[in-house]
Amino acid sequence: QAQLVESGGGLVQPGGSLRLSCAASGSIVRIYGMGWYRQTPGKQRELVAYITSGGSTNYADSVKGRFTISRDNAKNTVYLQMNSLKPEDTAVYYCNAEVVAPKLVVYWGQGTQVTVSS
Repeated sequence: QAQLVESGGGLVQPGGSLRLSCAASGSIVRIYGMGWYRQTPGKQRELVAYITSGGSTNYADSVKGRFTISRDNAKNTVYLQMNSLKPEDTAVYYCNAEVVAPKLVVYWGQGTQVTVSS
């Protein structure tokens, strides 16, 4: 089995930046895709960014040019650099990963709150 632990959320002013981290641990054989999602009350969880094991990325239109997803395969960690934050980016952010440990399972982190407000 595996677990994902997120860190880096918090309160930031509009225009500011935050960096989220998500570290996977456990009996990991391999990790395929890793992603960040976000959710606000009353709304469905939505994809923010996704990165394959080879480094290919995909972003929601609302964050293109402002957010950057990256990963460190040696550390089993995925990052989300968020710049030029807007109030509408306020949400609980969740990471997920396609982990072989030893069977392929999609794991989710516990979520971290990001609040963009003056």
